[in-house]
Amino acid sequence: HFYKLVRNDFYTANAFFRVVPDFVVQFGINGDPTINAEWSSDEILDDPVVVSNTVGTVTYATAGPDTRTTQLFINLADNSQLDSQGFAPFATVVEGMDVVQAIYNPTPNDSNGINQDEYSKLGNDWLTKRYPDTNMLLDTTLQ
Repeated sequence: HFYKLVRNDFYTANAFFRVVPDFVVQFGINGDPTINAEWSSDEILDDPVVVSNTVGTVTYATAGPDTRTTQLFINLADNSQLDSQGFAPFATVVEGMDVVQAIYNPTPNDSNGINQDEYSKLGNDWLTKRYPDTNMLLDTTLQ
């Protein structure tokens, strides 16, 4: 599923819309509402947790069991408490964790981050006007 998303450039121009210091950085809402709508209904089943949610691991965000779609988070700390909740890391940041740690927090007083429903429906035009300093993935093309 992740490979398909990357191959289809889903993550290009995605904002890091939720930053919770010493916890996670979250992304995975496409900046184009049409593209986002195409992928957001494609839920995938949960994987078993075989690796712990430690610093630098990448995990699908969920709204409950078997509800993973496109949203991901990178663990900024040892979040092994998420293991028992079914959050199964599937990748690890192997280079550039210092960059991840420095991602701008667009909502420093709100751990929920940018309004995900608004961002999903209105895209990057809405986001960049409302949160102009938000960091984004600019190009996720596979080489």
